[in-house]
Amino acid sequence: MKVLVPVKRVVDFNVKVRVKSDNTGVDIANVKMSMNPFDEIAIEEAVRLKEKGIATEVIAVSCGVAQCQETLRTAMAIGADRAILVETTEELQPLSVAKLLKALVDKEQPGLVILGKQAIDDDCNQTGQMLAALCDYPQATFASKVEIADGKAKVTREVDGGLETVSITLPAIVTTDLRLNEPRYVTLPNIMKAKKKQLDVFKPADLGVEIKPHLKTLKVMEPPKRSAGIKVPDVATLVAKLKNEAKVI
Repeated sequence: MKVLVPVKRVVDFNVKVRVKSDNTGVDIANVKMSMNPFDEIAIEEAVRLKEKGIATEVIAVSCGVAQCQETLRTAMAIGADRAILVETTEELQPLSVAKLLKALVDKEQPGLVILGKQAIDDDCNQTGQMLAALCDYPQATFASKVEIADGKAKVTREVDGGLETVSITLPAIVTTDLRLNEPRYVTLPNIMKAKKKQLDVFKPADLGVEIKPHLKTLKVMEPPKRSAGIKVPDVATLVAKLKNEAKVI
C-alpha cells in the first residue's frame, strides 16, 4: 500500500511573525522556514506504518516554490521513500492545492493519504476535506490514533466532547492532530541519505490543473496590544472596577 503525505513549507513555529508595512501579508524575507508541524506528524505516522509492514512506500508531496525541495528532503530524512514537488510561484489556496493533490492521487493511486489537519500559516483546515470531496474518498479528520487492518482504517478523532472512533474503507483521507505521535529527531546520516533519494518536479500544467485564486486577502494586521494589568488594594476596589470600568458585572 502506498501512502501519500502532502507537506507544506511554512514560517518556523519558533519565529515571531511580522506583518508587512503595507499590511498585504506576512513578511517572510530572511525568515527561517520549516515543515508545517502537523505535516511532520503525518510523515512520522506514514513512516511508522511502513515500519510495521502495513505500507510499502511513503511518498512526500509539496506544492509551491523551488525552496519546497528542502522541506521534501526533510520528509525523506524522516523516512519517506521519494518525493514529488509541484513547482509554482503562484499563490496557492486550499482548493488549488486539493486539485493538485487529486491529480497526484490519480497518478500514484495511494491506499491512504495522510496530511496535517491545518497549516500554521493560514490555519484554513480545508485541504484534506476538499481533497476527500474531489476524490470521493471517505475521510477521518483530527486523528489522534490510526490503526490499519483488513482494508480499513480505524481512526480515533478528537472532538469537542472527547474522542470519537470511526472506521473507514481504504483508500481514504486522514488528517492528523497533535496527539497522534511525536515526530522523530532527524539524524545526520538520514539527512545525507535523503539527498540521494528520488525527487520528481512537475508543473501544475503537467498535471492538467489550472491555478486560480478564489479568495482575496484585503488586509493583514497584528492583534492589538494588551494593556498592562493593575493591582488593587482590596476586594471592594476590584468589584468597583469590574462594575464601573470593565462593566462586566
